[in-house]
Parts: sequence; C-alpha cells; structure tokens
Amino acid sequence: MAETSDLLAGLDPEQQQVATSFGAPVVVIAGAGTGKTRALTHRIAYGVATGTYTANAVLAVTFTTRAAGELRSRLRGLGVPAVQARTFHSAALRQAQYFWPRAYGSQLPAVSDERMGMVAEAARRLRLSPDSSTLRDLLTEVSWAKVTNVTPADYAELAEPAGREVSGLDAAQVGRVLGRYEQVKSDRGVIDFDDILLCAVALLGEHADIAEEVRATYRHLVVDEYQDVNPVQQTLLDHWWGTGRDHCVVGDPAQTIHSFAGATPAYLTGFSGRFPDATVVRLVRDYRSTPQVVELANKVARNTRLGTVVLESQCEPGPAPRVLPCASEYDEATAVARWLVEQHEAGVPWREQAVLYRVHAQSPLFESALAQAGVPFTVRGGEGFYDRPEVRQVIGTLTERSRRDPGEGAVDACRDVLGRVGWTEQPPSGQGRVRERWESLAAVLALAEDVAASTLAAAGEGTATLGAFVEELTARAQAEHPLSSDGVTLSTLHAAKGLEWSAVALVGVQEGTLPLSLAAGPEQVAEEARLFYVGITRAKRQLLICWSRSRRGGGGNRQPSRFLDGIAARPAPAPVRAGKRAKPTSALSATCRVCGKPLHTGAERKLRRHADCPPGYDEDTYTRLVAWRLALSKERSVPAYVIFTDATLMAIAEDRPTDTAGLLAIPGVGKVKCEQYADDVLSILAAE
Repeated sequence: MAETSDLLAGLDPEQQQVATSFGAPVVVIAGAGTGKTRALTHRIAYGVATGTYTANAVLAVTFTTRAAGELRSRLRGLGVPAVQARTFHSAALRQAQYFWPRAYGSQLPAVSDERMGMVAEAARRLRLSPDSSTLRDLLTEVSWAKVTNVTPADYAELAEPAGREVSGLDAAQVGRVLGRYEQVKSDRGVIDFDDILLCAVALLGEHADIAEEVRATYRHLVVDEYQDVNPVQQTLLDHWWGTGRDHCVVGDPAQTIHSFAGATPAYLTGFSGRFPDATVVRLVRDYRSTPQVVELANKVARNTRLGTVVLESQCEPGPAPRVLPCASEYDEATAVARWLVEQHEAGVPWREQAVLYRVHAQSPLFESALAQAGVPFTVRGGEGFYDRPEVRQVIGTLTERSRRDPGEGAVDACRDVLGRVGWTEQPPSGQGRVRERWESLAAVLALAEDVAASTLAAAGEGTATLGAFVEELTARAQAEHPLSSDGVTLSTLHAAKGLEWSAVALVGVQEGTLPLSLAAGPEQVAEEARLFYVGITRAKRQLLICWSRSRRGGGGNRQPSRFLDGIAARPAPAPVRAGKRAKPTSALSATCRVCGKPLHTGAERKLRRHADCPPGYDEDTYTRLVAWRLALSKERSVPAYVIFTDATLMAIAEDRPTDTAGLLAIPGVGKVKCEQYADDVLSILAAE
C-alpha cells in the first residue's frame, strides 16, 4: 500500500477532493478526459490507507467488463487488490446465486444464453415468423421493457409514447411476444441476462434480512458511468445503499448515449436534490485534448445545452479543428483517406487515428477509400461491410444470377434480388437491427446505381451490366485490406465511447444523418447532440469534421448539421471535390495503363487496362497459372474463381512479382490468399 501522501501527490485539486471527501454522499460530474478513473481509484486507495475504508467492504460497480477490469488493474497497482470491482450484472448474479437457496429453497435458475432461440419460439407460438433482424429487435424490446419496469401487458400502451417500434409488428403484437417469451423461459426453467438484475432486486426487496447482510458486507459503494443507469439498476443501488451515507457516483450528463436502452442522466443530475448534503465535485481539467478541441467541445455543449462542465484543457496547443464541406459522399471519403495519410506522414501512427460515423451503413465508402489509399484499418464492434451477412447473401445471389445472364441490367437485377429478400424503398420506422439491415442493403443498391452512373459518364450511353457489377463488387471486396490491429479505427459513435485517438475524422455531419432523420422529438435530438459531443471529445490533437451536400455530387440539397451552427472557426470553404481521378466507383485503378483512357469494369480496373488493349504478359505463364488454379479448385471442391479470378491471374502474369510483398500489392490477392497461395504462384513465375 502506498503512503497516503503519495496517493494524493499526482492528483489535481478537484481529483484530491474526490479522493478525500468522506462522511456524506459524493457526486462527481466528470467531463471527458478529466481523469475520473484515476480519481475513483485513488479515492478507494486513500480510503483504505487512512482506515476510512475496509478493502473487502468496498464494491465498485460499472457497466462493462473492460471497465471493471481496468478498475481492478489500477487498484492492484495502488496496493488494494481485495476491492471488488464488478459490473452491475456480475455483482447482482453473485449475490442472487448465494442467497437464493436461503430465500426461496432452491437454486437460482440457470442463466440461458439462448435468448434468440427463446424469442423465436415465443413468436412461433403466436404464429409469427419474424426474420433474424426482427428477432434481434424483439430482444431489444425485451431488455428495454425489463430495465424500465414495463410489463408485457402494459407494453402496447407505453411503447408509442416512448418511441418504441419494431418494424413489421404493431405494439400489441410485440407485447404478446414479450408475454410468450416469459412463458418460454418458465417452461425451460431458466432466466435470461436481464433477469439477473430483476432477481437481485426481488431478493433484496422481499427479504430485509438479506438486504441488511449485503449492506453490511459492502459498506462503501462507488458507481462509475452513473449517467447510464436505468431504473432497475437504480432500484438495485437503492437496496445496496439502504440508509447508508458512504457512496460516491461519477458520470457526465453529456455522455448519456444509451437512452434507447433505458439509460437516463436524471439520476445523476438529480443526485444532489435527493441528497441535499452531498458533496458535489466537478472535474474540469481535460488531460486528453488540446485547447482548440476543448474550445469546440465547450461550444457544442453550450449551444446544445448538454448540462455538462466547462472543460479546461491542460494540453499543449494544437491546430484548430477543421470543418470540411464536400460535394458528395465519395469526395468526403476520398478527402478523409487523404487526410489520414497526411497525418501518418506527419508522424501519427495508424492506430492513433479514427473515422467515426453515426451508423454502420456509412462504413463501406470509407472502407473502400482507405483501401484505395493503402491505409490499413479495423472496424470496431463489427465486421467490414462486405462481411455482413445480408451483404454476403445478396452478393452471392447476384453472382449466381450473373452466371445465367451477365448482360442483364445491374440496377434492375439488384432491385429484384433485394425485393426477394424483403427490402423495400421505404425504410423501416424506428431503429435497431432491422434498420441496420435495410441500410446495408440500400448501400448495395446505391453501389449498383453508382456503377451505372459511372458507365454512362464514361461511355456516354448504355447501362452497367450485372456481370460488370458483380466484378465490381468482387474487386471492391478483394481490394479491401485485411483488418489490422495496427490500423485506423472505423467505428460508430456509440462504439467509440470511452476511447481516444490522436487524430479523429468525424464524418457525415449533416442533417438527416447527425442528427438522424428518425430523431423527431427534443429528447431524441438531445441524444444525437450528445453523440456529436462524444465524437469531438475522442480527439486528442487533430479533428476533422466533414459533411457532404449529396450522395453522388452534381448539386444536392443536404444541409450541414444544426450542431455545426456557430462553431466553425472560419467561413466554410467551397465544397471539396475529389476530381476525376479521385472519384472512381472502384477501389482500383481508374485509367488504362496502356492507352490512358477510362476503365469501365471491375475486371478492367484490376488488370489496369482494357480487355482489347494488348496485354503485357506471356500467354504461357497465364496458361500455367490457370492450370494450377483448376487443379487446386478440383482438389478443394471449390469454384476456380474462389481461388483467383481470371482478371487477378492476368494481373499476376503481367506484374510478375518476385516476392510476397509484390504479390500482395496486386488487387484481388489480399493477405489471406497471399498466405495460402504465395509459394505456388511465385514458384510458377520463377520457373520461367
């Protein structure tokens, strides 16, 4: 255990106040980057060192296993490993499992991880057949109803005022599914993840002696991220607190971004009203971001009335955040990729950069633009666009269809295939997995339309064929770099919470996207403003904010987000256009390396020449590569194109790489295929 003076030595005055305030409830309003975890852990360590706390009588609760692990790690470093740092669910489950036999004469039912199967069975019992996306949205409603104390019988009445919707089902149907879901669990003799908190609440509420025993065990409570507490969690905290006075809560009302899941900042903002003698501490010294980034964050917080602290940067000055209007989404993606490269050339590691967006469907353009620019990346909290199940399904169907009729129009074929999997022009109401699936499929159609527009612009006539579109999709998917742990992070704003990067590009900051067009009421718009604030405060030094006037360019009537009103450091420049070479529909070359004219298909771009321009490879080499591919495809019982497409083999034969680095540089190869086939391919080439 460190000396008490050492425990306070590295803290600023406000953090010291958090660490040394005992005897009454404490509420800490902790701005982004102000060192709240440091203050919390030093409070616990200081309390133990001074005898105010008993280490094994401290319970620190937070929301994620990652955050709980970080608390435990820091506490061990401060010499107090006996402190319990757990998530709400972990602490509740431990107590319920221990006391349930004493209270009810039986073991706590097992926690089932088959929630999807149980909600599907509940729907079947009602003769409903929702798809997997709708089932996920139903599970979201199961969780919301439980954490907000809404019973299945009351769901239909309370769902609409709360803005709850499940696409394809009315509120009464959802309520009935929720009721049947409870019956399915009862029939199986299990509980689910959300029931853990409800069981703990019931246990402590119905058995005062057990509640007193729990409170006697954990006399000192610390709650992190208190702005995200929901009604059931607050009820559980009330049971844990009892009439005790030794609890400390920490949070930031400007970072409540999970209201859709039942979280509310009201408990944080109302804490001092509930406990009039509570010590209120405001952590305002920002150790993360430059004064320029902090100034922008403060402006947004003030303009949108987020009710958080006014931050004071403790960092060295840096460049002013830049607001960049772009003519189209393609120009925006290209400009962001170029900016990331510039940051890297200036010494910022790839892993210290991020692109943050509102919804997953915004990622494919940035994935392609980064791949085209040679920027490694990783998609946080999800797979890349072309790895999403719904996208893989549609591409597979389009591929099979193109084999039968490659000359079919790409857009018409795409619309037909999307229609067969239930996609419509009208987006589903509400948010959730159904909406995300719709947006992903809409992005596939947008790609088909863009390829068609590119074909018309290049040739002056005609339309893109399905065969060409499938080649384009294949080229895009293969051109994407393998996800890299040392790459730029692509992330939604929700998934970026709690993280930080040296350079952040905040994209799609226009009306309809941020805030979402679905954000109709004041509370929903306020949630969108908090997301924007969270995005800004992820940046340590460099911040680029982008928006686009249209999807494709050529005009457009999009407007910058209302959240940008009054925050630009200087008048906005003319919209950025990437120019002809920077705005191709493919992640590959846009002009023929033989004649210099535009390329029209994915196969041509992979070859970097027109099909009728003279090839630069030896036919015998290409023939040997084809023979090798055929033999391997038969051996593995897979189609030949799965190994390499004809266009990729032609490109290999033309470039004739002599090592794995050269092979990896060829579009369509990629890291995985390079690892699998490099020895064979290089041996064939070396035999010449």
